Amino acid sequence: MQPTNSRLLRCLLGSRKRAAVVVAFWILIAGLLAGVAPTLESVEDNASANLPPAASDSMKARDLVRAQLPGQDATPAIVVVRGEGADAAASAQQAVTRITAALSESTRPDQVASVISTVSAPDAAAELVSRDRSAQLLVVPMTGSPSDESFQNAVDKVRSLVSDRAGPTEVAVTGPAGIATDTVKVFSGGDRILLAATILLVLVILLAIYRSPLMALVPLVAVGVAMRVAETVGALLADAGLITVSSQTASIMTVLLFGVGTDYALIITVRYREALLDEPDRARAMRTAVHRTAESVLASASTIVLAMFALLVAASPALRGFGPYLALGVAVMALVAFTLIPALVLLLGRGVFWPGGVDKAAERGRGAGVWHRVAALVAKAPVRVASAVVALLVVLSAGLLGYQESFNTLSGFRTATESERGQHLIQEEFGPGEIAPSTVVVRSHEDLRSGSAPAEIAAGIADAGHVSRVGEHPRFAEDGTTVFYDVVLDLDPYSSEALDAIAPLQEAARTAADAAGVQDATVLVGGETAQNADIRSALDHDTTLIALLVLAIVTAVLALLLRSVLAPLYLVATLVLSFLATLGVTTFFTVTVLGDEGIGNRVTAYIFIFLIALGVDYNIFIMSRFKQELRTRPPAAAVTAALTRTGGVVSSAGLILAATFAVLMTQPIRELFQFGFAMAFGILLDTFLIRPLLVPALVRLLGDRALWPSRPGTPQTPSAPRTEPPAADAPAARVPEGGSGRLLRAFTWIAVVEACTWAGLLVGMYFKYVPETTELGVRIFGTLHGAAFVVYVLLTVLVAVRLKWRLGRTTILALLAAIPPFMTIAFEVWARRTGRLPGRAVTAKRTYGP
Repeated sequence: MQPTNSRLLRCLLGSRKRAAVVVAFWILIAGLLAGVAPTLESVEDNASANLPPAASDSMKARDLVRAQLPGQDATPAIVVVRGEGADAAASAQQAVTRITAALSESTRPDQVASVISTVSAPDAAAELVSRDRSAQLLVVPMTGSPSDESFQNAVDKVRSLVSDRAGPTEVAVTGPAGIATDTVKVFSGGDRILLAATILLVLVILLAIYRSPLMALVPLVAVGVAMRVAETVGALLADAGLITVSSQTASIMTVLLFGVGTDYALIITVRYREALLDEPDRARAMRTAVHRTAESVLASASTIVLAMFALLVAASPALRGFGPYLALGVAVMALVAFTLIPALVLLLGRGVFWPGGVDKAAERGRGAGVWHRVAALVAKAPVRVASAVVALLVVLSAGLLGYQESFNTLSGFRTATESERGQHLIQEEFGPGEIAPSTVVVRSHEDLRSGSAPAEIAAGIADAGHVSRVGEHPRFAEDGTTVFYDVVLDLDPYSSEALDAIAPLQEAARTAADAAGVQDATVLVGGETAQNADIRSALDHDTTLIALLVLAIVTAVLALLLRSVLAPLYLVATLVLSFLATLGVTTFFTVTVLGDEGIGNRVTAYIFIFLIALGVDYNIFIMSRFKQELRTRPPAAAVTAALTRTGGVVSSAGLILAATFAVLMTQPIRELFQFGFAMAFGILLDTFLIRPLLVPALVRLLGDRALWPSRPGTPQTPSAPRTEPPAADAPAARVPEGGSGRLLRAFTWIAVVEACTWAGLLVGMYFKYVPETTELGVRIFGTLHGAAFVVYVLLTVLVAVRLKWRLGRTTILALLAAIPPFMTIAFEVWARRTGRLPGRAVTAKRTYGP
């Protein structure tokens, strides 16, 4: 065995002293960043993640309401009062009187702007009192940001005041203010449980795998450092407005880093144990281990990072803001895995394997008997194995027949909250639509306050389908050109039927405005139902686009790694089958068995992105080993060797990753529970069904064509001297001029064009500051830039396969090519947020079709 000649590895891991410097460096970096960065909780943005795209109709309606109607920027708390017994109406009225007085006193919280009730606003009694008069509503507008602790404390004080004055009545404080406060409480309690459960579970599994307390602690320490660095850098970026971080993203980051970090540590340390059997020098053995695992770990991390960056193409904030922070975390974890983990192991010396010692540890890393039996089964009947696995996956996918989505935030809490109880009271006493009325906005170029147009429009809205009532008194903007109608549907405002009713409602209002003689009217629909309809449209479009992009990324990484065109196709097909089976089982378990209202509206996209990006890791590990074994074995024997020698480590890694995601099921939020269950099941499916059975069976059936167009060479005989693969920094063999020369020239020119179009795009964006400039030029530059970027990446793949580049060099070039478009996106986001760049001039459509 020849040790690696990498200068970088010798610099970092040449001795225990150099390893100590590496450890000190990471500790110093983590400490410095912690000292200058704000806390992650202080920069979390949970509001924008639940909103539709800024250019959608519902957001335009919301902005008009806030701009044209004074006081509408406050966040309302809704107090529900229901009387009991024969004198329910009287007791409810008395309670409303006491609550109104308490919230009008000088001792009330400063955030309470006013109180709207039958006491303070008798004219609004028709909308505040139920039909049997046994229940009433009070609207309490509250100033401040719902994310501030002072706002949440104010809501708690309002709840205390309401409870003290309720008397014999049943009361609850709900509405946007109550929901926001309960959401923060649910997440804050869940984060502590999540972190503790993750650490405990990972520690137990690592102890069972390593059977050494020191070795089990190494991945946990490394993950802790990576998490601290990622959190502080993410907090700095979020504070600067460059990325957004939500509570859900932070929770997923925790389990993702624990899962991925321990997987990378397991892969490196297992190779280190093997290297120690042939190399007594620990530093040299560690460099060899890192060198041999670098390609597969780099491919794994690159796939996840690129998949996260693919979310930047999404229109919905929930997906677009989800990726950069997680990509940052995985990139940091990969750096820690290549540097800090080996350094820690070297510092601990041979004692890291105590009490069993290195010999026993290495023996445990070799293929176990169960994997030899699995390999024998695949070799004996590959057709039957592949057919049985595919049939099982199809059966599991049948659960999709019950698939439906939910847009109700409150129903997603797996713990009782006062805001949810208040919503149920409103539904029971006032009707389902009263919990979230919609607002129809009609804007004209003329004053609408005179004439019969407002009444005619109101009548047209009332005749629309599923409209329960229209507010008696429409509100007008100060100049009279905009009128606002409060519309209550007769449906659950969070149901799919209600979301489907928004477009007909908008069309009915537009038709009524035309019939009333309002020329060139702009009609918009706002409110939670309309926002959810826009979120659904954006998510449907984004999920399809992101799915195609992620599949393209995974296919490209596999093509570069395996130097094959055929292998990525059948490997990606297995991933898609795994996703469909996982989503089917998740739907059946959570919706049919547990009775959830539906799959969380973003959960499907999350499952696809993570399951594809993480599931491909196990294909990478086994196929990389298969490719290595082909140097000395025929394809059939190479498959068996790859399966048996990766079985233990990959199964352990999959078990750890599945367990960490399963911890999300402890969270009191439906989306995290469903996502955690799906990821745990899907990873176990990949680990114990797809990777050891389906993939080897397909490779066995394809034989010499498994890595087409590459063909396995003549295997070396046992007596022949075994040559090691060339070092990473070894010069590539010269390729005769011809087709490759033309490819290189084309590659160079495309790179130049890509750089020029990027510069042109930035220039065009700069000129958008000038009011006379249209966006046509910017769109042209953007189209040229995007096309050049795609061609550039494709040529990178083509040249890499033709010239047999290593994955490291190709990945660096691909990432360099990706910098310009990501910088462009960051530039535009920054310019829009700071007001330096005007909004889009194009009219947003409710549907996001191609």
